[in-house]
Amino acid sequence: MRLRAPVVTLVALLAAASAGRGSEPPPIARRVVSLNPSLTEMLVAIGAGPALVGVDEYSARLQPDLRSLPTVGGLFNPSLEAVLALEPDLVVLVPGAHQRDLAHRLEVLGVVVLQLPNITLDQVLGSLEALGRRVGHGAEARERVADIRGAWREVEREAAGRPRVRAVLVIQRDPLYVVGRGSFIDAMLRAAGGENPAAAFPEPYPRAAVEWLIEAAPQVILDATDDPEEPQRHWSRWPSLPAVAFGRTLAIPADIVRPGPYLDRSLRLLARALQRPGLETRKPAQPARSEPEASEVGGGEPAQPALVAP
Repeated sequence: MRLRAPVVTLVALLAAASAGRGSEPPPIARRVVSLNPSLTEMLVAIGAGPALVGVDEYSARLQPDLRSLPTVGGLFNPSLEAVLALEPDLVVLVPGAHQRDLAHRLEVLGVVVLQLPNITLDQVLGSLEALGRRVGHGAEARERVADIRGAWREVEREAAGRPRVRAVLVIQRDPLYVVGRGSFIDAMLRAAGGENPAAAFPEPYPRAAVEWLIEAAPQVILDATDDPEEPQRHWSRWPSLPAVAFGRTLAIPADIVRPGPYLDRSLRLLARALQRPGLETRKPAQPARSEPEASEVGGGEPAQPALVAP
């Protein structure tokens, strides 16, 4: 059946109006609940802290200026009721198994949820810009991203003329978890002049055996754990590690592994750690093996990885 001209015109106008509505940007969020400390830090960094009406407990601990805000539970157990009581017009979180169900329940109840991934460098920077747009601070977010990219180019230039350093970044000691391929931290290591042997693992934060670490023979171990034992003392249990022989087992701040808005600072800190003078590039002669077996340092069935880069 052929449609008459007036009907065709009406259909076309309705379609155009619908397309126009679909292309309109969402309204600026004025009441935001953040369920992730990295996203909370981004909001504060771009000047959108006043829009926050509630945060997770970890965010409140990391951001002293936000401790007066209501908290809505931990990273793994946020309270649906506590979030709803704050009447947010936007809830921001990092997609993952722990918060997927909460995000779905919020959306069913009509709450707008913005899920921002944070594994790769592009995801972190893209999340920062997307968050800025939603809270009316797009310019500030873009400026932060430009600063990070500028620092990246500068550090890569400085590292280009130096021999690369085999470096492993440890995020948990027992069981051993390291930074693997694809994460933004792996990208920072490479930009700073590091060669990451754990990039052989396909996961961004894989569990590894101590035997693998010995075989990988890192010249530097960057220890971002919160273990109270000093890194040199802990890793000296395996004297055949070149990093131990060279005295290059270094404690680094745990916030380096957080995908927040200051990756330029983290990158420069990593670059300084890898550029320390006096690092030999040869592998020392291996002494008679005295390392403990893997079972002594967390062998057995794989455990859940440490909370990485919240």
